[in-house]
Amino acid sequence: MSEELPEPPDIARDVFTGEAWERANAFAGLLAGPGVVRGLLGPREVPRIWDRHLLNCAVVAEIVPAGVRLVDIGSGAGLPGLVLAIVRPDITVTLLEPLLRRTVFLEESVEALKLGNVEVLRGRAEELAGKREFDVASARAVAPLDRLLAWAMPLLREGGELIAMKGERAAEELAEAETELRASGARTAELVTVGRGKVEPPATLVRVVAGRPPERAARRRRRR
Repeated sequence: MSEELPEPPDIARDVFTGEAWERANAFAGLLAGPGVVRGLLGPREVPRIWDRHLLNCAVVAEIVPAGVRLVDIGSGAGLPGLVLAIVRPDITVTLLEPLLRRTVFLEESVEALKLGNVEVLRGRAEELAGKREFDVASARAVAPLDRLLAWAMPLLREGGELIAMKGERAAEELAEAETELRASGARTAELVTVGRGKVEPPATLVRVVAGRPPERAARRRRRR
């Protein structure tokens, strides 16, 4: 398999429009260059940067509401958070990542791409709980859904959404997370498919709408 960065597929011009097109191309180069050198992306992933990474992440924007504050948990190389910031300049994105070498790459990428709607935070979701609140939390290949719920739900406002990229095991993970869904006070949880006609196969997501955690609801009742 060639490890050279391929030309963008034709569909990429429909997904990344206006200034997003130049930024997506530049980010592809950053992933294929410094991203690989620093171990954020494997060399064998370079030929799949457009279809498996950039486009696969960009289509998540189909279900991200307008003007939201989004936190990308365990952002890694910026997938999907940085890609969402590129394709959706109307949202503000916080890239949350505990590892220094990754946050350095993310900060350099944000600066190089001139993204004014992105901040990079070094840390873990547990450390941010109670300090910041977001409308949407995104995550890709970070942890099983039950563990991801424990990290993400405390960061969301009531009615906020966790959008987890889960692929083939999405339905299985959703079933396995039933206990944690109840414990976290999730209002709804469902499978969503995005990117039909743009990526093959279409991307499968788990979308969880945050309610009020049972213990918080109990405290609220006791205060009345």
